[in-house]
Amino acid sequence: MRANSLALRLFLSATAWAVIILLITGVVLSSLYRQAVERSFDRRLGVYLRTIVADLASPEETGAKFPQSLGEPLFELPLSGWYWQVTRLDPDKHDVRSSRSLWDGGLPHLEDLGIAAGPDGSRQGYVAGPEDQRLRLVERNIDLGDEGHYLVAVAGDAAEITQETRSFDQALAITFALLAAVLLLTTTFQVRFGLAPLKRITDSLAAIRAGTAVQLAGKFPEEIAPLARETNALIETNREIVERARTHVGNLAHALKTPLSVMVNEASARPRDPLAAKVLEQADIMRDQVARHLERARLAAGLTVVGSVTDVKPVVTALARTMEKIHHGRGVAIEVRAENDARFRGERPDLEEMIGNLVDNACKWASSRVAIEVVRERRSPASDAQIVRIIVDDDGRGLSPTEREQAAKRGRRLDETKPGSGLGLSIVVELAGLYGGELTLGSAPLGGLRAELVLPAA
Repeated sequence: MRANSLALRLFLSATAWAVIILLITGVVLSSLYRQAVERSFDRRLGVYLRTIVADLASPEETGAKFPQSLGEPLFELPLSGWYWQVTRLDPDKHDVRSSRSLWDGGLPHLEDLGIAAGPDGSRQGYVAGPEDQRLRLVERNIDLGDEGHYLVAVAGDAAEITQETRSFDQALAITFALLAAVLLLTTTFQVRFGLAPLKRITDSLAAIRAGTAVQLAGKFPEEIAPLARETNALIETNREIVERARTHVGNLAHALKTPLSVMVNEASARPRDPLAAKVLEQADIMRDQVARHLERARLAAGLTVVGSVTDVKPVVTALARTMEKIHHGRGVAIEVRAENDARFRGERPDLEEMIGNLVDNACKWASSRVAIEVVRERRSPASDAQIVRIIVDDDGRGLSPTEREQAAKRGRRLDETKPGSGLGLSIVVELAGLYGGELTLGSAPLGGLRAELVLPAA
């Protein structure tokens, strides 16, 4: 998931909401559990309180009042955290009785602390007991009529509530941590699964550019299907436009060739006429310009075709055999070293024209040997872009730096004794430029000229 990607946005938003929901749920569950523990603790204290109330209400002859233990040994253990206390509120008979565990201390009154009584007249709350113990206390006013008015209080160690709640919180934290991890994994899977159709479209478009596919194939979800249909329609429209452009270029070429041929024939019939000579001169210029611009139009149209890929090695091998036959009388040998994975991102006719011009030029100037090398490599160490480097060397006389600069100019011939129009290298330069490549001339290890053509690789 890269920065500023749709996958990262979906993952972070889903993760943020999951974390927020888990935190809120954890706080709510912890609070509810603590309330439940407190209610359970209060019910336990209430049992002890009702036992004391029952003893207070019993006739004195049935037994002594104020039992010490209430069935709980902690009420006998000094400062155990479990206490009971009965305070007689009658002004003339004020008296306080308490459990042995309270020793010589006393329990505060919740009423004095401002805690309101519940529907049953009892009060519950936290208080500070002996030695600053934190206690959970339940107290209730009991009116026995002639037998007196009492305030009965029972307190328990609040550490039990805290420990119980802390244990639950720890278990809850572990459970939610595991749940969060599972949710993160699930979110990652959902994001990858949900965006898989977009990845398929990306791979399909890469395949179209690489020339291994002609359109987006397969079934896509309803949300993505319109995008796939429109993309396929765009690709098909592009092909139709290119075909129409090529047809128009061909028609224009034929339409111009006939009038020019007529003009040349008519002028050639008057060899001594100065006007005819001028017409022939201008007709040659027109044919050159028409050929040049029609060729550039054809190349520009060809470059708009999506997915054109050409294997370089078969093209170079075939051209080498052809050029050896053409220059057989001069005994020129052509050596080819080409990597099998070198693929040019473009059309085969354009590659044949570029390499053909370079090899033909090398054969014309070579003494006996021409070497062709094709390698695939990175454009630069910092870039992942691949290029195809085509190197054509000959063992001829070579060119000086000034001659190299002039050689690539259109129509410039450095030696009029050699056949040709002087357009070969300039055509290579224009073609390479249209594909984003370049042609450089230098000195070859064989002693002649080195022509190095760099083109985009597929």
